[in-house]
Amino acid sequence: MVNGLKLMLVMLIGSTPVFSQAIENDSIRVKELEEVVISGTRAGENTPVSYQNINKVEIEKRNLGQDIPFILAGAPSLVYTSDAGIGIGYTGMRIRGSDATRINVTINGIPYNDSESQGTFWVNLPDFSSSVNSIQIQRGVGTSTNGSGAFGASVNMETSLSSSEAFAEVNNSFGSFGSRKHNLILNSGLLDGKWSFEGKLAKIASDGYIDRATSDLSSYYLSGNYIGKNTIIKALMFGGKEVTYQSWNGIESSKMEEDRTYNSAGLYYDIDGNERFYDNEVDNYNQDHYQLHLSRRINQFWTFNTALHYTKGKGYFEQYKQGQAFSDYGLPDVEIGGEVITETDLIRRRWLDNDFYGFIYGLNYDSDRLSSVLGGGYNYYDGDHYGEIIWAQYASTGEIRNRYYDNVGQKKDFNTYLKINYDLTSKINLFGDIQVRMVDYHTEGVDNDQQQIDIGNNYTFFNPKVGFSYHISNDASFYASYAIGNREPDRNDFIDSPTLPENETLGDIEIGYNKMGKAYTIGANFYYMNYKNQLVLTGALNDVGGSIRTNVDNSHRTGIELTGGYKFGKMLSWTGNLTYSQSKIQKYVEDLNDYLEGGLISSTYDNTNIAYSPDFIGSSQFSFMPVTGLDIMLFSKYVGKQFLDNTSNIDRKLDAYFVNDIIVNYEFSTRLIKEIGLNLMVNNIFNVEYESNGYAFGYYYGEEIRESYYYPQAGINFMAGLTLRF
Repeated sequence: MVNGLKLMLVMLIGSTPVFSQAIENDSIRVKELEEVVISGTRAGENTPVSYQNINKVEIEKRNLGQDIPFILAGAPSLVYTSDAGIGIGYTGMRIRGSDATRINVTINGIPYNDSESQGTFWVNLPDFSSSVNSIQIQRGVGTSTNGSGAFGASVNMETSLSSSEAFAEVNNSFGSFGSRKHNLILNSGLLDGKWSFEGKLAKIASDGYIDRATSDLSSYYLSGNYIGKNTIIKALMFGGKEVTYQSWNGIESSKMEEDRTYNSAGLYYDIDGNERFYDNEVDNYNQDHYQLHLSRRINQFWTFNTALHYTKGKGYFEQYKQGQAFSDYGLPDVEIGGEVITETDLIRRRWLDNDFYGFIYGLNYDSDRLSSVLGGGYNYYDGDHYGEIIWAQYASTGEIRNRYYDNVGQKKDFNTYLKINYDLTSKINLFGDIQVRMVDYHTEGVDNDQQQIDIGNNYTFFNPKVGFSYHISNDASFYASYAIGNREPDRNDFIDSPTLPENETLGDIEIGYNKMGKAYTIGANFYYMNYKNQLVLTGALNDVGGSIRTNVDNSHRTGIELTGGYKFGKMLSWTGNLTYSQSKIQKYVEDLNDYLEGGLISSTYDNTNIAYSPDFIGSSQFSFMPVTGLDIMLFSKYVGKQFLDNTSNIDRKLDAYFVNDIIVNYEFSTRLIKEIGLNLMVNNIFNVEYESNGYAFGYYYGEEIRESYYYPQAGINFMAGLTLRF
């Protein structure tokens, strides 16, 4: 218990040089071992891809209750959005115009994307950012990783590292629209030089900017670590519970002009024809994650890591529906007093009950000139989809717990990859990366429209990547790479498509330059991403709010990403980025339903813009530190216009917007409290009216009819927080 007593003395009397050095050495050793867990899926200094690292200090500056997409707001080529309008509840992001289904997300190297939809639902992990130590974003195909294919980017999150010193921390935040966040973090520090434990409980709630877009979120995080001389074992449990009032419908363009916060979810009419809203039109979901990691340093050259994982998810969304045909629920009509009743008002719940488990591994070699990783993993997903009627005005033959639809989706995902970095000379580094990924996905049963489904496919993908980096000087480097990526269609692609959707293939060229001076940094990255059979968003949604996509033969995204920073002196600094891009479909055929005559009416568009792909994205951050511990930041974000479908029609677009936030962080300490943090974040300080997301669809009913829906974001709003660390 020598190290444990040492730490207790340090906490009681303050650190001496001897004690401080011992603690620092422990921290370095622990950090080196723990980084093995994520090293296989992260890019390094010599990796010829465009990437950005966000450390814990940067995360904490914006961490007042909003989800990960808002924490990453300043990343290049990134657009973030919120259904409720303030960053709490359902949120999302796009990178290089690619939505969440094309952004690979891992937590400690373990896939987080939902296996069937391939999306990421941050609402299921509220306040997870408080448990994250670092985040790396690789734009484009990036290096090989576990889970779904990365077409827009990959986001690798590393959870908190072991702390050498024990602490307790309390965070409380309050803000606009009844928003609040509370969490408690307890950390044991390093006990006996080998053991550490951390626990966190969190609660987040908000009324939302959009009407009734309430959020009631809770989460936990538990970790226990054993740190030996050459071995580390990490056991983690974390999860979240979310109850959010649905706000995913968007607002019709004509309605938005008179009421920007209108929410149609839960709408029904009483017997007098008055507009009412069902009070429990909620999404209710629980998700728990379990991870067990082992890292072992074999000798000075070789390290090995492996992990087992299991995720359990279960929940439903509830809806009040009027005038529902019995036949839509597999029920016979009702006869009362000689009158045949074919419809009923009802309340339904649509359930998800899924299990996801598997393992990952990585064997790492590192010498003076050569480093390599042999890694991969196997994952299995089993998800039940079913619906229940919990109340009906006329029950027909329905029984309690009767499932009016029931189907199951199963997915097996295996991949293995080999990455090699080799220093050809002191200035030239060569990079190679080969991945084989095999996917088997099938779903069968009765879908919610009472149709029998038995769909899916098997895929084997070969994803090679090559490149090099050239160190022009000690402070300047150049890199170039070419990567091929493949990815399978998701569940909705199979169900919504009248034919079997094809897998997508992407060829990605990345060419970049970076230079770091004494007071400045500059970077430029050119990319050309050429797609075959890209699944593009049509702008329309299916009956549960999922985006509908279709294959297009040839399309591309090309652009240049500029990054920079400058330190004007001891007190003032600036960082920023700007992306200019063009995203085009060579030939797009749009099929619209003709509800009057029946059939489809087709229109063709040549060299048209890909939906949700702005030409310009930029961000800027000025940081002013007039005194020790005080940091005042002005954050600005510009997003150019985005089309809501692939027709380039100017009447169906999101207008460009430019918003500014002020973030103030002040830290100081007292004899009794190790750290006191005061935080203030004022978003959209100029009260700009803007929409960050939307959708559009068209149809014929004697003439062409187009509908557009938008997701307005809040005007000026704030969050203020207090952190106490003991």
